[in-house]
Amino acid sequence: MDRKPVTIPAIIGKKNSRSKITALTAYDFSFAKILDATEIDIILVGDSLAMVALGFPNTLPVTMDEMIAHTRAVKRGVQNSLLVGDMPFMSYQVSGEQAIANAGRFLQEGGAAAVKLEGGLRVAQKVRSIVQAGIPVMGHIGLTPQSVHQFGGYKVQGKNLLQARQIKQDARELEKAGAFAIVLEGIPSDLAGEITECLKIPTIGIGAGPHCDGQILVLHDLLGLTQDFTPKFVKRYANLDAEIKKAVGNYIDEVRSGVFPDMEHSYHTEKKPLKKVEGSRGNH
Repeated sequence: MDRKPVTIPAIIGKKNSRSKITALTAYDFSFAKILDATEIDIILVGDSLAMVALGFPNTLPVTMDEMIAHTRAVKRGVQNSLLVGDMPFMSYQVSGEQAIANAGRFLQEGGAAAVKLEGGLRVAQKVRSIVQAGIPVMGHIGLTPQSVHQFGGYKVQGKNLLQARQIKQDARELEKAGAFAIVLEGIPSDLAGEITECLKIPTIGIGAGPHCDGQILVLHDLLGLTQDFTPKFVKRYANLDAEIKKAVGNYIDEVRSGVFPDMEHSYHTEKKPLKKVEGSRGNH
């Protein structure tokens, strides 16, 4: 498929044209190459890789070096989609200088076009500093997984008036700070709709209803590769967990029974015809 590389102005332009933005996560070269061959707009190397790829119970343990390594791998498979790197816990909270340096690593070492970081008003100044350094920023408010302990778990945010007012303010402050888009996670759909209407930059929802300018999901959830827990907002478009187990089961059976490998799946010695020796009459 021949398509133009997706740019940040193109993403912003989709809001103006009311064309929905599509985004998914990826954590390695193989999946990134598959996604990039579709019309997906944004590929996010999410810190969710801590849970999906590294087996941690939450996103907090993943490090900058791990995020950079995975972003570099994903970049090798991406030519057209907009690649965004997710800044992990404690990679931007300490100071503006730390935030700029780590954001720069995603572009310089990882090959990303932009970074994403969690928080609203409390990180607005750091977002402004990163943007002023020439690094595009995607915001992330509502249910921010790096604050899981502060929230007391993965709970929907913005359900009461006070929380809703704070999330709206967070969105406005991120826009003022120069973010080019904002992920809205785990908030009521009507609140997401209000925020989307009042912003000039796009909103990308995950568990935020249909009124956002776009949607993002964790790829492994979409494909049915995660079986432990499925949030309400996840729609499975495949059940690859079952398909993979079935395929592996068939492989095990065939190896044990001797069906695989057969002659079709084996290499063979090249047989050359014997040369006839002139004048030879064979053995007497």
